[in-house]
Amino acid sequence: MDSQAKPTLNANPPKRSRKLLGSVIAVAVMAALGGLAWYLTHQPATPAGGASAQGPGGPGPGGPGGPGAGGGRRSPATTVGVATAEKADIPVTLEALGTVTAAATTTVRPQVSGILQSVLYKEGQMVKAGQVLAQIDPRQFEMSLMQATGTRQRDEAQLENARLTLNRYRTLLTQDSIARQDVDTQAALVKQLEGTVMTDKAAEGTAKLNLGYTKVVAPISGRVGLRTVDIGNLVGSSDTSGIAVITQLSPIDVEFSIPQDSVPGVAQRVNDGASLPALALDRTRTNTLDSGKFYAMDNQIDTSTGTVKAKARFANAKSTLFPSQFVNVRLELNTIKDAIMVPVTALRHGTKGDFVYVLKEDKTVTVRQVKRGASTTDKVQITEGLKLGEQVITEGADRLKEGAKVTLPGAKPAGAGAGAGADGAAKGEHHRRNKEGAAKAEGAAKQ
Repeated sequence: MDSQAKPTLNANPPKRSRKLLGSVIAVAVMAALGGLAWYLTHQPATPAGGASAQGPGGPGPGGPGGPGAGGGRRSPATTVGVATAEKADIPVTLEALGTVTAAATTTVRPQVSGILQSVLYKEGQMVKAGQVLAQIDPRQFEMSLMQATGTRQRDEAQLENARLTLNRYRTLLTQDSIARQDVDTQAALVKQLEGTVMTDKAAEGTAKLNLGYTKVVAPISGRVGLRTVDIGNLVGSSDTSGIAVITQLSPIDVEFSIPQDSVPGVAQRVNDGASLPALALDRTRTNTLDSGKFYAMDNQIDTSTGTVKAKARFANAKSTLFPSQFVNVRLELNTIKDAIMVPVTALRHGTKGDFVYVLKEDKTVTVRQVKRGASTTDKVQITEGLKLGEQVITEGADRLKEGAKVTLPGAKPAGAGAGAGADGAAKGEHHRRNKEGAAKAEGAAKQ
């Protein structure tokens, strides 16, 4: 019995050994396939021309003596932005900080003294010249006018009687019935009364004026300020605050300063009879408040600032300008016709002066020395060194040099299609190898 049991106990170890050996083989195959997949997916792409990832001179097919011998890695072409030199008319402008000033400001004071009876305007109201603003009690002035009128009528009656008497005396003198002295005395009396009547008429006219002055009217058109006096107060011509203050808003002026170096150019344009357009801009220089024209320039230079004061006049139809407001003034002095313009970003400065990178037909660049002229906010004039229609580099010029190869935005680099095809084939091969390796590993595990 013991001899029969021993063979049974020795039969199990070989089966276990085979299973263990199969498992080890399966694990080894899976590890090898995993390593192969990692190597294939992380291997760097081979550049066009046969150069290996290790660069010129290194081992592999791209090194010396290999398929890519002699063709080292080239630096990639720089992607740049370009612009075309265009022809345009550019204005030559002068910019300065200005202060809005009213063309006229008037403090309305009564010309006669009296009790303020009524105020006929609202604070902040726009009024016209001749509009009644306030009424002073007119009764005492009406009485004065009546008195002056009565005096004039009395003296006119006396004058008429004296003239009739003079005519009778002259008739008697022709009949030699009266002395000549009496005639001369009567003639002098007539002239005296004529003078009295003239004085009476002047007094009557003054009384009419004073009566008219009881209606306080606006001398100019503009906006009325805040009220300074109330009804029932005694007002007169000596009041410093007056009844109202009127500020003319249309037209309105803007005072600004012109640098002394620009004065001859402005004066020449004005002497030639040119009308210089002016713009009033807000503090950000983005919104135009109103447009007008150059109005006047002072006759002397301020030695402390080296500038000359000037004025520009604006219609201010929409009341966008307000007295004492700070604005930016842009005065157009002249217009340059058919100027060659490029973006400001295309112009660069070197040791030899200003230059630009010009794009050639073979997609390389060349350095071109130029001379700049007038400029705007985003473009600059090229007076020499550039022709109309030539393309200049506006972006990416920091990485360029003479003869550098460039790529325009949106252009596909050479060999891009071939590289994409090679990548696709490599991925397909990797996928096929992975599937074969997985099938082998599964078969080994089953065994």
